[in-house]
Amino acid sequence: MNISFIVALIAALASVLVAFVIEGGHLVAILSLTGFMIVVLGSIAATIMSFPLSAVKRIPKLFKVLMRNEKNDLLSLIENIKAMSKTARTKGILSLEKEVVDNDEIDPFTRRGLEFILDGLDPVKTREALESDLDMMAERHHTGAAMFEACGGYAPTFGIVGTVLGLINVLGSMSSNPDGLGESIAVAFICTLYGLATANLIWLPIASTLKNKSKQELIRNSMIIEGLILLQEGANPNFIEDKLKGFLSKEDLAKAGGGEDKAGGKKKKGK
Repeated sequence: MNISFIVALIAALASVLVAFVIEGGHLVAILSLTGFMIVVLGSIAATIMSFPLSAVKRIPKLFKVLMRNEKNDLLSLIENIKAMSKTARTKGILSLEKEVVDNDEIDPFTRRGLEFILDGLDPVKTREALESDLDMMAERHHTGAAMFEACGGYAPTFGIVGTVLGLINVLGSMSSNPDGLGESIAVAFICTLYGLATANLIWLPIASTLKNKSKQELIRNSMIIEGLILLQEGANPNFIEDKLKGFLSKEDLAKAGGGEDKAGGKKKKGK
C-alpha cells in the first residue's frame, strides 16, 4: 500500500482543519451537504462527460494503481537480463523458453518480449511490436491522469458556481433577514472552499502521483526493450549491463558501483 500518499493526504487535511480551529473556527461551520453536491458531484459528473466511458470504467483500477506501492528495482532487472543473455549465448536463444514457461516472477512486459523472440521475429520487428505496446500503455496512463487533472480543474469552477448560487439566495432574502446577512454569506463561500480544497488536496495530487508512476514504468519498460533487443542480437552480457545502466539514476548507479562514464549516454532517462 502507498502509505506515503495516505499519510501526506491526512497531514494536508489536518493542517488546514487545525489551522481553522486555531483561528477560532468551528468544524461544523464548514460542513455543507449542498456544497458537497454542487462541487464534488458536479465536478465528477463534468469529468465523466469529458472522457469516453471506456476510460471512466478504468477509474477503480487507477485507484488500485495509486494505492499500490510497487518496487521499481531496476538493478535486479539488469541482472536478470544479463543472466538471460549469458544463457542465450551459451545454450542458444531457445533455452529462454524456460523463463517464459516456468518463471512466475517475470513481469508481463518481459514475458511478451521473450515470446516475440522465441517466435522468431527479427530484432527490428520485435522492437516495433514492443514499442507499439509501450506507446499504447503511455496513452492509457496519460488518459488516466488527465481525468483527475480535469476534475481538479472543474472543482474550483463549481465552487464559484455554488458560491454565486448562495449569494443569489442571500441577496434575495436580505430585506427579510438583514441580521443574518453575514452568516449567510459565510455559508455561501463554503462552496469555494470545497472547490479549492478538493482540487489541490485530492484530485491534482492523485494526477501527479499517477504521472510519476507512469514515468517509472515507461523507463523500466524502455530498458526492457533495449535489453531484450541486445540479447536477441547476441551482444556481450557485460556490454548489455553497461548499456542498461544508462537508464539508472545517480543513486542507483552508486548502488551498482558504476560511474556516469558507463551510463551509455542515457543517464537523463533515470532521473
